[in-house]
Amino acid sequence: MNRLDWNALDPAGQRDALARPAQSREVKLRRGVEQIIARVRAEGDLALRELSARYDRATLDGIAVTDEEFRAAEARLAPELKAAIEEAAARIEAFHRAAAPQPVALETAPGVCVERVLRPIGRVGLYVPAGSAPLPSTALMLGVPARIAGCPEVVLCSPARADGCCDEAVLYAARITGVHKVFKLGGAQAIAAMAYGTETVPRCDKLFGPGNAWVTEAKLQVSTDPDGAAIDMPAGPSEVLVIADAQANPVFVAADLLSQAEHGPDSQVLLLSPSRPLLDAVEAEVERQCAALPRAAIAEQALSQSRLLAVASLAQAIEVSNRYAPEHLILQTEDPRQWLASVESAGSVFLGAWTPESVGDYCSGSNHVLPTYGYARSFSGVSVASYQKQITVQELSPAGLRAIGPCTATLAAAEQLEAHRRAVTLRLAALEAAP
Repeated sequence: MNRLDWNALDPAGQRDALARPAQSREVKLRRGVEQIIARVRAEGDLALRELSARYDRATLDGIAVTDEEFRAAEARLAPELKAAIEEAAARIEAFHRAAAPQPVALETAPGVCVERVLRPIGRVGLYVPAGSAPLPSTALMLGVPARIAGCPEVVLCSPARADGCCDEAVLYAARITGVHKVFKLGGAQAIAAMAYGTETVPRCDKLFGPGNAWVTEAKLQVSTDPDGAAIDMPAGPSEVLVIADAQANPVFVAADLLSQAEHGPDSQVLLLSPSRPLLDAVEAEVERQCAALPRAAIAEQALSQSRLLAVASLAQAIEVSNRYAPEHLILQTEDPRQWLASVESAGSVFLGAWTPESVGDYCSGSNHVLPTYGYARSFSGVSVASYQKQITVQELSPAGLRAIGPCTATLAAAEQLEAHRRAVTLRLAALEAAP
């Protein structure tokens, strides 16, 4: 990891210290994704089979997962894994149900009723990666809020293995969360299929879920096409920023940094601390723990573009964190909650020594599909609201129009919108003329 003193850096150096690994949107990637999307739109299922054979080395007899495959997957899963998936799903549901938006009805003036009603998005598409490792937890994080929102149709795509089957745990998670259809598709072709539809895959209104650079690029392309689909949020590589004081346990801090570094070679981890002895201890501990990891090679690549930053105080660390806007923020300090009010931009926050980021990834109940790459400044993680449309309704009685009509007419006149003004004044005149 790169060791830097924040206060010894000039403004350009500070920008560089918080720079993320460059996301590749090079011409080759963009054009490659454009070609895949065009093929799927033109050739449908035929293109999906050929692209799956090329990129996933999977020969697909059928694109959709059958009931028999679901039953076989459940039978092969270890009982303890099924129990863990069910336990995690219950906590995710409890939190998301409590945090879901609620209808609102309010009389804003006598005779003026304004409401907010909630409607689920009609058909949503969930993407669950399975590159270097399958992610049943992502199926839970996407499927549970979709079910709570009441989406009439939920479809899920996840890449098939070389044997033509999806990961058993992903299928089990999809089934218990109420996903209606699962397709053995990955990469940009899965995004294209869900955005535009094929003979087998239905066209979706909004797409959710993380993925590699090809998936991310495909999501960005379909989201800017009027004939495509909306997406949950822009995404980039996974990241964590840890703020630790002198009392923090360097073993815990190092473990948290490595838990993100092992996600992928383009992941980024940062540690900010006013304690130089703590930085020294964590640096040594990261090296020691990393050597024992099965994914050490991946973690080492991520660590090469990560930072250990010495800061003057915890307050300054919070300022730097807000500037970085991390996906995950861990506060390993003596009294972490005192700093929470100062946190302005973060996807998810983890307070204290006994709250590893891993619990949020799996089963604390919060969602792990979060804004990355600085998008936490303006985006939130996936929630029930992500799957809903919020529609406002208003209803006025004659007394209500008398109460707020003059205000409306005055503002319409100020904006020189005469038809707007008359739509009110003609009604007011009719009310005055009525017996």
